Amino acid sequence: MNGSDLAALIAAIAFAVLVAALVFLTLRVSRFIDASSATIRETGDSLIPLLTELTDTTKQTNKQLAKIDVITDNVVDATSNLASLIESFTTTIGGPLLRVGEIVKGVTGLLGKKKKKK
Repeated sequence: MNGSDLAALIAAIAFAVLVAALVFLTLRVSRFIDASSATIRETGDSLIPLLTELTDTTKQTNKQLAKIDVITDNVVDATSNLASLIESFTTTIGGPLLRVGEIVKGVTGLLGKKKKKK
């Protein structure tokens, strides 16, 4: 065995170690890809029902918001009607009540002057 044979043997062993390392690395990468695929598959399987439930919840929320819009519109109408009623009441009754108040004040003032004169 001369130097060239020894060099060839060392190169062959190094090549075999390199091939074994690459096989080991390829197996590890393959397992990682399989695990990643399984995780992605599970996530996709659980995501579809979650999105369906989210869609249903959004639909129910929109229905409730529509009901609240109707209630809000009715409250606005009732408030407007109440304001109109109060304005009508003030116009109809307020003027005469002010006049009666002025008369009572005037009569009270006259009676007060008569008592002071006595």
